[in-house]
Amino acid sequence: MNSTTKVKLSFMMFLEFFIWGSWFVTLGTFLIKNLSAGQFEIANVFSTQSLGAIIAPFIIGMIADRYFNAERILGVLHLVGAILMYQMYQAPDVTVFYPYVLSYMILYMPTLSLVNSVSFRQLVNPEKEFSGIRIWGTIGWIVAGLSISYLFKWDGAEASAQGALKNTFLMAGVASLVLGLFSFVLPKTPPVKASAEEKPSFASIIGLDAIKLLKDKNFLIFFISSILICIPLAFYYQNANPFLDQIGLENPTGKMTIGQISEVGFLLLLPLFFTRFGFKKTILVGMLAWAVRYLLFAYGNAGDLSFMLILGIALHGICYDFFFVSGQIYTDSKAGEKYKSAAQGLITLATYGVGQLIGFWVAGYVGEMYKDLQESNVAAFWQQTWIIPAGIALVVMVIFMLLFKDEKVGTAAKV
Repeated sequence: MNSTTKVKLSFMMFLEFFIWGSWFVTLGTFLIKNLSAGQFEIANVFSTQSLGAIIAPFIIGMIADRYFNAERILGVLHLVGAILMYQMYQAPDVTVFYPYVLSYMILYMPTLSLVNSVSFRQLVNPEKEFSGIRIWGTIGWIVAGLSISYLFKWDGAEASAQGALKNTFLMAGVASLVLGLFSFVLPKTPPVKASAEEKPSFASIIGLDAIKLLKDKNFLIFFISSILICIPLAFYYQNANPFLDQIGLENPTGKMTIGQISEVGFLLLLPLFFTRFGFKKTILVGMLAWAVRYLLFAYGNAGDLSFMLILGIALHGICYDFFFVSGQIYTDSKAGEKYKSAAQGLITLATYGVGQLIGFWVAGYVGEMYKDLQESNVAAFWQQTWIIPAGIALVVMVIFMLLFKDEKVGTAAKV
């Protein structure tokens, strides 16, 4: 891979995640402060991510993989996305906002696969080269968060109260426009020609070819645990920024980038941990980290105990890498060559689709249940809110610990 291609792919990945990080982190706070949304309305908006994840395989499998160049579809989706971002910026209330955000997520979620497809087709040695490309996505997310807090100061108490967070959609829209145009100068990535016998079935497109893996008791337990652990995960996406904002932590969006920084660090430590302790212990540590994180949020504050909040944010690396990345490795090892893609698609559908969809609505229900408490005691409201996902994570951890039989994962060396 020449240096020009590497720069193009890195810039593509930077913008892809800069766009997402520009608006999604502060979405909960924006909905509360700008659109006066209720808890169920907030859950409905966040659920669009899951709906997009469920629909994405159809767009990729039935269109991108068979008829058009990946980079061209990427460009079109982001150009339309820029228009939708502008509509979200202008939306006066949540009822007007919702159809635009739903349309946007249906178009954006497939681009996560498209940027990977464009990258992998250009790499000579993906195992060694892809991480150097993908890390620019994490950097893009971090830059977006730091820009909101420290450059534009949109999430400051006074600025956000005056509606400044709506500008995050303009920032994301501009970046989406740039990536949409830039996509047309990316390396050509045409669909792979397949014979009539190799045409994907409807089942293979959405990952159902791998459903037979659920006959394996261990994989079934892992599969169910993956769905369940995404319930507390959804609490973080939906509530973390509003929580930090409402209890008075300064520059909450910028501080939340600590989670992405730790993600990079723990990703480097994962191979060592995985090799030494094995899959079961690694994933249990990831589950435990979710419970600890939420307990830190429940009992920390923006004053003398603010270090508990920072530590909870920093645990994101363990929460995500030790569960999701190790889970992807485990899935790959169980699937075999024939079902590798289908198995990963099935897990993605279960976690980002079904699991988080349930989680967003559970989070909305919990928020609605304690809304009277929020009006009288914000700190107590958030303490009750965070204890529930902590309890769910602990229950999932115990279920997995008791029912999952430890086994050697053959791809540990490939992490």
